[in-house]
Amino acid sequence: MVTVTNALSRARKDGTTFAVLEISGGVELVQSQETKRYYATLRKCNIPFTGTMETAQLMIGQKIEGEIVRSICEPYEFTNPRTGEVIKLQHTWGYQPHQNAEIIGHTKLNPYQLVG
Repeated sequence: MVTVTNALSRARKDGTTFAVLEISGGVELVQSQETKRYYATLRKCNIPFTGTMETAQLMIGQKIEGEIVRSICEPYEFTNPRTGEVIKLQHTWGYQPHQNAEIIGHTKLNPYQLVG
């Protein structure tokens, strides 16, 4: 089960905008490659929304069947804003409505968004 936690506006290349829903799943503990300390992270991703921003904002708090899953991607570097640690990641997060379904809304995301 995932929860709609935010509604955001994104711009297309032609300058028009559209709404996306930020959805969040379960908490995961991740170990730092450098310090070996654990951090709590919230699995999140963004998925396109066909309605208006006003309607998207009404969706906040809604529960949706499915889960946020890790998907392998090309490696990229990420700097933890709290510690300055630079790490190499090779995954994104995406929404999967049910097991073996196509993953939707691939999102490279800050893995150290602390909970609490």
